[in-house]
Amino acid sequence: MRQNYLLPDISRWTAEQGPIVRLDNVSQKFGDKVVLDGLSLDIPVGKTTVIIGESGSGKSVLIKTMNGLMMPTSGTCTLFGVDTKSCNTAQINDLRKRTGTILQDYALIDSISVYENIAFPLLENTKMPESQARRLVEEALEPLGLMDAIDKFPYELSGGMKKRVSFARATIHQPELVFFDEPTTGLDPLMIVFVDGIIKELRQKYDMTSVIISHDIQSIYRLADRVAFLHDGKIIFQGSLDDVKSTRIPEVRRFFDSSNKAQKTFSVQQSRNYVQVRDLHKSFSGRPVLKGVSLDVPERKITVIIGGSGSGKSVLLKHILGLFMPDSGTVNVDGLELTQCSEREREEMRTRIGMLFQGAALFDSMTVAENIAFPLLERRNAIPKAEARTRVDEMLERLKITEIANAWPASISAGQRKRVGLARAIITRPKLMIYDEPTTGQDPIMIRYVDDMILEAHDAFELTTIVISHDMVSTFRIADQIAMVYEGVIAACGTPEELMASPHPQVQKMIHAQIP
Repeated sequence: MRQNYLLPDISRWTAEQGPIVRLDNVSQKFGDKVVLDGLSLDIPVGKTTVIIGESGSGKSVLIKTMNGLMMPTSGTCTLFGVDTKSCNTAQINDLRKRTGTILQDYALIDSISVYENIAFPLLENTKMPESQARRLVEEALEPLGLMDAIDKFPYELSGGMKKRVSFARATIHQPELVFFDEPTTGLDPLMIVFVDGIIKELRQKYDMTSVIISHDIQSIYRLADRVAFLHDGKIIFQGSLDDVKSTRIPEVRRFFDSSNKAQKTFSVQQSRNYVQVRDLHKSFSGRPVLKGVSLDVPERKITVIIGGSGSGKSVLLKHILGLFMPDSGTVNVDGLELTQCSEREREEMRTRIGMLFQGAALFDSMTVAENIAFPLLERRNAIPKAEARTRVDEMLERLKITEIANAWPASISAGQRKRVGLARAIITRPKLMIYDEPTTGQDPIMIRYVDDMILEAHDAFELTTIVISHDMVSTFRIADQIAMVYEGVIAACGTPEELMASPHPQVQKMIHAQIP
């Protein structure tokens, strides 16, 4: 029987004692807003329960209620058989020492090393010698492929590496129950498969119970023993994967069916290239990132650029925007050779480009409507306020965010912020539209909706569109052309059918990590 280093005298919870977490008629309200509404759910010992639901449905609030960070407004949450509302602060802290929590944003401390981050729970809560803590950290990092990072600082790590460090920190004390809040958000398909493998290994290594919030359908199939579906504040479905496949509950069916790859009619008509990149090389501090990239982006087509984290996609994008200048090679955008023109000419070129990046980058001091109107009113050729308001109302309606028009960004969900950012990018009616991971963190229903919005904007405004994406289902749903960046070069480029038939092994791995 494994020992919890923070509570060595506590016996581990067993199946005979009942659910490790039990929610009975739990409601969670914030003012007049009801997030959880009479919700009941049991988490069985030793199993992996995946909680799914649309963005903004309250899944993160549900996890915080389970692990004692929030007390229910009404109803009962029992954690290890103890009603959390009956506990004082010390008792809640002891219950939470039996758990681990992995958040979307890693929550690492930038001012201390990877070793110190992971060892923090042990050194702060026990009298363990530092030599023993160091050994345990090394044992945790080795299977994660992070031994070389042990004395680095978080700001020196990639997103995928930070994610793995947060896994090690959450499990270093050998908890019985671990909560994962969107553990694969923002990762490429190959890294998602890798992280799913880590979650499986951690569960077996530490004999732990897992509760996972996830939007990734293939992750759900890889990891779940049981699935619970959250909708309108209630669990409307819970059961095995076989039960999921056979259920006819409309909301559940819609969620899973939205992850299917749609069929798009691809045009083979030739058009001029809006963007031409030729033999592009770029290094940083002597480290080559782009190693001879050549790419054509056809006018009025959708080009999706895929590739693993750190492959060079974002660096390529910044060259197309004229934000980086190449060490060698050329970049031509709409007839303008960026390496030969002035910064003023590059700035003017960027006014014809709409951009939506991973972070919606909204202004917290402006309402949703004001954020969307901002590029119309603040640019040099600003339009009248009345016309701007009409166009804002149209965008609000198209993206189904009319009800939050007067809300502040801090008060809306991450998925809603993404939609507001999309509305703000589209409203300028650019010639070239660039999306950097527009579906990151979204549930399958919203991913399909964002895909539809990209297609609608592309057609309605006769755009040339570039999308940087990790989502293979979305990629094959919207792309006219797909280009895969691998180790600083274009490993494959062509229609979706041509990518599917590519002999390149990394291309096949990337595609089939998400598309069975």
